[in-house]
Amino acid sequence: MKNLILAAALSLAATNAAAEPVRVKVETGVLVGDARDGVASFQAVPYAAPPVGDLRWAPPARPVRWTGERDATQQGPACMQKLLPGGLANGGGVKAPVSEDCLQAYVWAPVDAKAAPVLVWIHGGSHKTGAGYVTSGAAFARDGVVVVSINYRLGPFGSFAHPALTKAARGGPVGNYGLMDQVAALDWVKRNISAFGGDPRQVTVAGESAGAMSVQFLMATPAARGLYRRAIVQSGGGWYPKETLADREATAVAAEPALGLTAPTLADLRALPAQTVLDKVGGAYAPFVDGVFLKETPTEAFLRRHVPDVPLMIGTNSGEDILMGPYVPAMSAAVPAKVRAAYPDEAARGEEALVRADYTDRVFAAPARWVARQASEGAPAWLYHFSYVTSRYRPITKTAYHAAEIEFVFKDFGATPDRFISPDDRAMAELMHACWLAFVKGGPPTCGGAGPWPAYQASSDTLYQFGSESGPRTAFRKAQLDAQTAATSLVPAR
Repeated sequence: MKNLILAAALSLAATNAAAEPVRVKVETGVLVGDARDGVASFQAVPYAAPPVGDLRWAPPARPVRWTGERDATQQGPACMQKLLPGGLANGGGVKAPVSEDCLQAYVWAPVDAKAAPVLVWIHGGSHKTGAGYVTSGAAFARDGVVVVSINYRLGPFGSFAHPALTKAARGGPVGNYGLMDQVAALDWVKRNISAFGGDPRQVTVAGESAGAMSVQFLMATPAARGLYRRAIVQSGGGWYPKETLADREATAVAAEPALGLTAPTLADLRALPAQTVLDKVGGAYAPFVDGVFLKETPTEAFLRRHVPDVPLMIGTNSGEDILMGPYVPAMSAAVPAKVRAAYPDEAARGEEALVRADYTDRVFAAPARWVARQASEGAPAWLYHFSYVTSRYRPITKTAYHAAEIEFVFKDFGATPDRFISPDDRAMAELMHACWLAFVKGGPPTCGGAGPWPAYQASSDTLYQFGSESGPRTAFRKAQLDAQTAATSLVPAR
């Protein structure tokens, strides 16, 4: 690995070897991580300057140089987000600590990497929770991939626009700070990943949920062009209504009384305690069309073919309706009659079953198929549907909940005891990991010889289903997805 100095490298060949120090020199100084079982890991690596003081609600600045060696063996803070009491992990898998000083990356690399493909992972969490350390990239690193998982500003720190900020920006970008962080991280990867043995010309950007939405917004962002060669969108939907700078400014102004402010200056806003901002500023936190950094939604960009022509993998899960929350009868009235007619089986099981199926298809499955169709007119796209129910959850659910696929893709069951992981679970992890690995390495998702996964074409309408029986499926839920596509006002009928 270029610029990598290993201590007692021969001992790393042994299985379950003790961690050894490993050093790498990046543009800002020397990092000291550790290596075990052939994987070098570096934690809390700064990819941008701390966004505090005058850098709160400002585009990310280049990281600050340090002298000597920087310890990269300890987990850093997650970005500011609400935590649960009692030390429980929140919806993004974060307990503590949190801080505004959080623009850091987590890197896993093969100890002998040379020009290895790179996977940049953007975590989910509704743009308000999560951290780069939650998902481990060690399995990909063992298979020859350098993984970079990033923190990015969340909630009101990552998506905030106020007239005082707009005035101070003098025509520059405002509001999309979390998205700007992601571009800054990709640019850091371009400048530094070769030091870890990665190839900056072979970068795949991937994410799940809010991270998958972010991937699509990055595809619509001119500043991200040339920073990646492939993209993966896991449960990120694909139809986005247009929110503007004016919309977000109105939300910020409406929060002034709760913040104890009246017509605040930029200095007033930046002087607010971080916890006050977190507690008092609500609203939507996804990227929005500010007119400078982001000029169109991903939906508009795919319609107009303003996205990079790169290979794309995209898909959804069967149980996305877990995000819908409790069913209430009023939800039934929101299902148009023409859509309702496409769900006779669900309707036969009751209104809640119909509404949940409508939610899953309207918010996730139909938009994902539409994006695959748009993308397939250029570089190849691959569409999937994940319906495999993890063994330990089969007593309580029949569908694959939102984010359930992550542990299989990364072949990482975290702290789950081995006795709760079945042979079927491990087989699914081998299958999905092989698919993603082949794609990240630059080819089609060959899935380790498990059978072909055909590239998506509107004419054949074939996806790959990961379920109790995995393989290609043609015209999957065609009547339902066609009905959803015809009903949306966000894309023209085809």
